Amino acid sequence: MSKIVLITGAMAGIGKATAMLFAENGWDLIITGMRSGISL
Repeated sequence: MSKIVLITGAMAGIGKATAMLFAENGWDLIITGMRSGISL
């Protein structure tokens, strides 16, 4: 069974840092953000 996390505000700041941390530890991510033209 995979681990899945939903992170809002993942385009910058603590949301982005949190997304990166979960991704580095093997979690599957569902991320949302409001800014366009920015990628993880």
